[in-house]
Amino acid sequence: MAEFDTIRNAAGTRTAQIDAGLRAHMNKVYGTMSIGLLLTFAVAWAVGTSPELLGMLRDPMTLRPNILGYIVMFAPLIMVFAFSAALNRLSAAGAQTFFYVFAAVMGLSLSWIFVAFTGFSIAQVFLVTSISFAGLSLWGYTTKKDISGWGSFLIMGLIGIIVASIINIFLGSPAINFAISIIGVLIFAGLTAYDTQKIKSTYLQHAHSGDSEWLGKAAIMGALSLYLDFINLFMMLLQLLGNRE
Repeated sequence: MAEFDTIRNAAGTRTAQIDAGLRAHMNKVYGTMSIGLLLTFAVAWAVGTSPELLGMLRDPMTLRPNILGYIVMFAPLIMVFAFSAALNRLSAAGAQTFFYVFAAVMGLSLSWIFVAFTGFSIAQVFLVTSISFAGLSLWGYTTKKDISGWGSFLIMGLIGIIVASIINIFLGSPAINFAISIIGVLIFAGLTAYDTQKIKSTYLQHAHSGDSEWLGKAAIMGALSLYLDFINLFMMLLQLLGNRE
């Protein structure tokens, strides 16, 4: 009996340690993501409210991007692929630095919204996005339902949205843009819950390894995933709900 109690107490202690580690891990994920969002919107506001700076990227009247504007527009997409490819060669500190640089570049690419939409509607949609994101992420974290099967469907939808968005940059079709926004809200809502559960399950699968360097990089990757879900959900809702200048 004493031996059984010892084993049970050891298992209980290990479970408590994993739970505490998971909370710390998720706090780091959300904290890093939040700093990235603040950096993105700070850069976007600084450039978007400066005609001189925004004029370096887009035509001030039509908001059509110039050559530099197109480079800045596609830079975040290229950086995401580069980040994934280089993650194993980066330290946790290096990955975090890369993420913050990425967030700043994303701010440059989104700076035009402060000219195209009213400041009030941007703030309003940001609040709606924050509430929606929090609810979806909380559900993904707490649900007992395994939603890992959503992954392939959501990724296929994401690829379709990216391709359609690139094509519509040149077509400029309002109907296509509206359809992308509607479908995009559904896709990124699903990805928010899916990515949250994936971050949690990935930690639980590797918590026993005690590899702090790997867990640190995993937290940055998790922050990047949720950051992208938030930004894209915000942009889709802004296209649907935002009031244009």
